[in-house]
Amino acid sequence: MLLLIYTLKQNTKTHGYVCVPYNHDKITLDVKDMWNSSRNIKSIYFVTITFSNEIKSYFPTLTNHYMLAKFEDSEKLIKEAGKFTNTSPSFVFSIDEKLFERDTGDEQRFVSMYYLEYDDLDIVTDLAKTIVLKEKIQQAGFAHMNSFCQNKPKFTFPYEDKIVILEVADNRSHQSICKYCEKISQDISRKGVTMHNFISLSLLEKLK
Repeated sequence: MLLLIYTLKQNTKTHGYVCVPYNHDKITLDVKDMWNSSRNIKSIYFVTITFSNEIKSYFPTLTNHYMLAKFEDSEKLIKEAGKFTNTSPSFVFSIDEKLFERDTGDEQRFVSMYYLEYDDLDIVTDLAKTIVLKEKIQQAGFAHMNSFCQNKPKFTFPYEDKIVILEVADNRSHQSICKYCEKISQDISRKGVTMHNFISLSLLEKLK
């Protein structure tokens, strides 16, 4: 059942996702403990991330294992960025516009993120109309990204304020879910809007 739909309406809450490298070291454990006791953190997952080839030149020290957390207030989270910044990049995705949210009855298993090269408001409406028809998408929204790393990248990612986030709830394999998201991207491309793949996150274990 569809619970909420927002079209071109800015969200008053700056909730979203934070991705921090999972290195099995003291920094990772300290961040995990800090987030477990934080009222700003709703949930934490151990995830594997697949980065698109197009963005690797902007973030050359990427790793595959991350800790993903859902937060309620990006301002509070970013103030603590120094506690989770290390030699591999961390990412904070703050939701600016929530397109819709619904209860699919299935557990969230996957998060797919894309970037756009457009500033056309009509694109927001076109994306919302297409994505809302995809029954496995439990939440979708537009976001901006902040990245943190001790090693400053040579190039600045130019589309950090044009991120599209899809939350997928599906009981199938992660490979099948990934193909499902690829099909959504292709359907949108046929309408003349290109969503470039940014990262795909497979949620393997819930830590909070």
